[in-house]
Amino acid sequence: MSDCGRHGITIIAFVGSVFSPYYHWARSRADGQADPEAHCCINVALYSPGARRWTMTERGRGHMERDAQHFRVGPSELRWDGDALVIDIVEWSNPLPRRVRGSVRLQAPRFFGYQTPLDPGGRHRWGPLAPSARIEVAFTEPQLRWEGEGYLDSNEGDESIEDPFHEWDWSRAPLSDGSTAVIYDVRDRIKQADGASAATQVASADAGSQGRLIALRFTPQGTVEPFDPGPRRALRAGLWGVGRSIRSDEGAPAARVHRTLEDTPFYMRSMVSQRLLGEDVIAMHETLYVPRLRSGLVRLMLPWRMPRLR
Repeated sequence: MSDCGRHGITIIAFVGSVFSPYYHWARSRADGQADPEAHCCINVALYSPGARRWTMTERGRGHMERDAQHFRVGPSELRWDGDALVIDIVEWSNPLPRRVRGSVRLQAPRFFGYQTPLDPGGRHRWGPLAPSARIEVAFTEPQLRWEGEGYLDSNEGDESIEDPFHEWDWSRAPLSDGSTAVIYDVRDRIKQADGASAATQVASADAGSQGRLIALRFTPQGTVEPFDPGPRRALRAGLWGVGRSIRSDEGAPAARVHRTLEDTPFYMRSMVSQRLLGEDVIAMHETLYVPRLRSGLVRLMLPWRMPRLR
């Protein structure tokens, strides 16, 4: 987010696009063993007044190359320039075809090597590389230039996210001492004895049911400290009926949605006002509701927002 609070950007680089209907269909045809490098994309979402854009064009293996210093998909690229991550974007927005061209530069006072599993089997892992960072945004199409607060993390998995997860809520909040508080509140998919799965809501992880609650404070000194994030509080549902929730301090006023950035049938991104670790903060918040992602109708809708170039 920009320092003034008016502008925002999210960039996700995918090797094996987890939301891709094409990747899902390829895995279905190949007994779950499709090539992830044949399903790559760089998703860009711009949140600026009068200049909202969304790009998520998937490309095949022939459009991708990567090594330890860079990752290119089509004309867009992520690369290391000394201690800075530079992201060069040359894309078209969807579903309205408008050019999106610009660059983002991210620098962090400290990078972390921390990683933790999201599921009991350790087949899905998450790690915040730079919980607190600064970014410079410079776009020519649309015309945007701003600086602000940034964050960089990484997810990796050895299986489809549809297999173990029912839903999760994730949030990140900067604290007054320069720390960053990150919460991953994961609810697992219930497996039946016969191997089938029930797409039913599971109870909260802190009530002893299936799931995992991760609440960590990343300090400027480089330490990673667990903390008690408080009880789960319901937030208002989105236009597609997706419920969302967030943890906040026991006895604190109700958390509220400050601004909704994305509202889709299975995924929501929001800014939420909450009380956390005794501070009033505005957190970046995301909800993933996996049963909707598994829906055949939703998969047929996705190509309107996620075209593919072979």
